[in-house]
Amino acid sequence: MPKPLSTLDWCVVRLGEDHNWWVAETSDPVRWDVDGLSIVDPRQVAHLIELVDQLRDYGFDQDAFEAAFIPFRIERDLDGEKVRLKRVKESLFESDEKLFALPDILDEENGPYADLLDHLTRCRVKMLNDLFDFEAKLSVDEVEDEIREEQNAHFIEGRAVHTFEELSAILEYMPAGHEHDEEHPAKDIEDHGDDDLPELDKEEEEKLKNDESLKWDEDEENPDEEEKDPDAEKDDDKEKDEDGDEEEKPRRRTKKKS
Repeated sequence: MPKPLSTLDWCVVRLGEDHNWWVAETSDPVRWDVDGLSIVDPRQVAHLIELVDQLRDYGFDQDAFEAAFIPFRIERDLDGEKVRLKRVKESLFESDEKLFALPDILDEENGPYADLLDHLTRCRVKMLNDLFDFEAKLSVDEVEDEIREEQNAHFIEGRAVHTFEELSAILEYMPAGHEHDEEHPAKDIEDHGDDDLPELDKEEEEKLKNDESLKWDEDEENPDEEEKDPDAEKDDDKEKDEDGDEEEKPRRRTKKKS
């Protein structure tokens, strides 16, 4: 197998007007076309790692994520909001350095980055179908078609889709009408009431009722009530005894029965 004419050892990236980083130059111009070539910055890498973490219970493969990117670290700053990056052999998940991540898109159809997009979509669909009670289960094709339609709109406008935006569209995807339900999945918002509270038998309940240490709850329930004059209370009690019209009111319980 013939060796490549050059290898991707470094690249120069620039900060775009959209506040994303784009590749301006590479050490391998033969195979790497920098037109519209985006790179994920360290802040975005950290955010993506947080998003994929929720997919671990749904088959997420960390190795597939690592294989889809070429990691770089900052070598030096250049003029004109440009930075020269040096390729490194480190894990995006385990490295202590702030790394940039260039998607491996040499083979756009069957390469590791294309495989990652498919893998993340399947994991996301599996998670959503597990957490939400949709009328009809989501399908991978349905999600891919919807995301692709939005991306095509960007292309029509002449705007390249950044890698971070492409991945976020998958990892944060929610079907129409459910965008505000993600923080409260259907299976998590059921009101179980006091089902998890242990039941008390009559003897234990009676002990709690007469426990002096719990009676402070009664005073805190009405902290705004005015303190009564002790002498006035004595006069009220005397009048009640003389009239005999009012019976002593039962003590109000602070805890309701299940």
